[in-house]
Amino acid sequence: IFKNFVFETHDTLYSDFLPKNKLSNSDIMTEKKEEKDRALKEKLAPKQFIKHPINGTKYTVLVSSAKGGVGKSTVAVNLAFALQNLGLKVGILDADVYGPSLPKLIKLNEKPKSEDGKALVPLEKYDVQCMSMGFLVEEQTPMIWRGPMVISALKTMTQKVLWKNRDIIVIDMPPGTGDTQLTFAQEVKVDGAIIVSTPQDLALLDVKRGIQMFDKTGVKILGLIDNMSFFKGDDGKEYKIFGEGGVEKTAKEFNKNFLGKIPIHQDLRDATDKGDPLTHSDPDHEVSKIFGDIAKKIKLAFQ
Repeated sequence: IFKNFVFETHDTLYSDFLPKNKLSNSDIMTEKKEEKDRALKEKLAPKQFIKHPINGTKYTVLVSSAKGGVGKSTVAVNLAFALQNLGLKVGILDADVYGPSLPKLIKLNEKPKSEDGKALVPLEKYDVQCMSMGFLVEEQTPMIWRGPMVISALKTMTQKVLWKNRDIIVIDMPPGTGDTQLTFAQEVKVDGAIIVSTPQDLALLDVKRGIQMFDKTGVKILGLIDNMSFFKGDDGKEYKIFGEGGVEKTAKEFNKNFLGKIPIHQDLRDATDKGDPLTHSDPDHEVSKIFGDIAKKIKLAFQ
């Protein structure tokens, strides 16, 4: 069913491309100069994108980082449940087509159903509605797709999923500044983006590119999160494994809000591996409370 959705969306996007952009020799010979000039101007004019809201949701928030390996997916899922702890009805969309992680993060391996053959019903876990490419393929199946097919899959997950009565949908974005990011920035009504990074200089190089991408595409950045900020040893000392202060400094450099610091903690890792996020399984944990403070700032941004 999902293949049909993707190819249907893909065909709709590209079926009329060639006819609109192909002129026969006879057309060129017979058209007047004014008509040619007008057609050329229309062809060279910037494409106008229509931003569609995700039906069934009030607010759409991207959790992003142009750098991979900074713990963005763990942050996205725990942030979603921290928002749920504030009384919000939450959805999670895993937008990483090539490397989906949501099935592992919430220990959910069912296949979404379609009641009418036209739209998918999101899965539900811990009262949160969820959708991921990982629900639609086997765990070890590689997605060997070019950009247009990825875009079509994203359109399916945003336009043909029956999200129901959600206050906010948290979208876990893949790393980079490519097709997925541009699709959401240009064609989805996004209410804000959260940038996740470690304080390491190498990670921040790509994060700065991500910030500028969202600025150029008109996506509001709600703030930056410093993940893996420190490790607290048995001696009570905080060890800054990846450096210190880089994310907060970057936030000030680009005039963005700094949302908080998430430490490295074994309980956070254990809960993730078990498929029961820490903010859900232990909302009173010290790390869960940090996520809770960040969630309050995000909720406040929409009031």
